[in-house]
Amino acid sequence: MRARRICVFCGSKSGTNDRYRIAAMEMGRLLVQSGVELVYGGGSVGLMGVVADAVLDAGGTVIGVIPEALATEELLHPRVSDMRVVPTMHARKALMADLSDAFIALPGGFGTFEEFFEVVTWSQLRFHHKLTGLLNVDGFYDPLVLLVDHAVQEGFIKPKHRELLVVEEQSEVLLQRLATESVVDESKW
Repeated sequence: MRARRICVFCGSKSGTNDRYRIAAMEMGRLLVQSGVELVYGGGSVGLMGVVADAVLDAGGTVIGVIPEALATEELLHPRVSDMRVVPTMHARKALMADLSDAFIALPGGFGTFEEFFEVVTWSQLRFHHKLTGLLNVDGFYDPLVLLVDHAVQEGFIKPKHRELLVVEEQSEVLLQRLATESVVDESKW
């Protein structure tokens, strides 16, 4: 199965390393080159705005999903024609998951971590069979991967569930894996 839509979780800020912004632009362009639509949090700020702008500038399709409380003129991306305004963050995450065939986390903060780990947990619990990937830009996710590996060592995460995280440093490699594989191998349970 080939992924038609990939959800990208990322920061509403751009971070201190310019490489994060460059990686978000690169990911947006690669999605379009691969014929994959972007599903994302609907914002115009930070890395969210960067990845959406890159997809739009390359002629791709973007679906934004934003809760009413954040849909102010400052945050709502004005160029995204398919913007879904939902009542709550829970509704946002559920719709983003329903619309997407796979998930990628670029650098971000609490919201990015929470959204990403929720979809990983849903995969672990067999609520879906979609792949989840971390784009480890300049080692951004190294501490998180170490924490996950520590949880495996301490018996809180099964080794086969650790494999649900696809971690790559290069956008092309990560996107290739998620766009072509796109379904979790059932032996991961």
